[in-house]
Amino acid sequence: MRYFANGMDIGFGAHGARNVTRVPRFLTGFGAYLGALVLTMVKYPLLRVRIRLDDAPAFELTTAMTAVMNGTTFGGSFRVCPEARPDDGLLDLLLVQAVGRLEILQLVPKILRGTHAGDPRLRLVRAKRVRIESDEPLLAEADGEIAFEHVRHVQIDVLPGALSVFS
Repeated sequence: MRYFANGMDIGFGAHGARNVTRVPRFLTGFGAYLGALVLTMVKYPLLRVRIRLDDAPAFELTTAMTAVMNGTTFGGSFRVCPEARPDDGLLDLLLVQAVGRLEILQLVPKILRGTHAGDPRLRLVRAKRVRIESDEPLLAEADGEIAFEHVRHVQIDVLPGALSVFS
């Protein structure tokens, strides 16, 4: 069992999180993320997954990345789910269809600005509970850290009020 406050993902983002540790040490902050993006572009998986949202029937998807968010942003710059609210009791998901390298490069600026809603290659959805299953092993990242390697399913549940936040 793992907990996250902001977000988790499988696919491109998880491999990017792993690659942040592989970029030269002189690259920091946004430069490190760009370096990881380049490394991830060389090889990233297209995953065939089954996703179940709440009690709805599961659906299959070949995805370059699936992110499950409580917050809006990954890495301080990537506005993955710009409408997410950490206090609404819902998880926001970004489902990215299987896309090639050129399409990834087209999507990155949109995701940085948070202007990707409506792009036909993406879906933004909400749920209280998410289950992701795959016949192939998955790499899962949560809040910037590799949470699981070689898992075949993850279940994410909202824990309303579990974290007190002071402003």
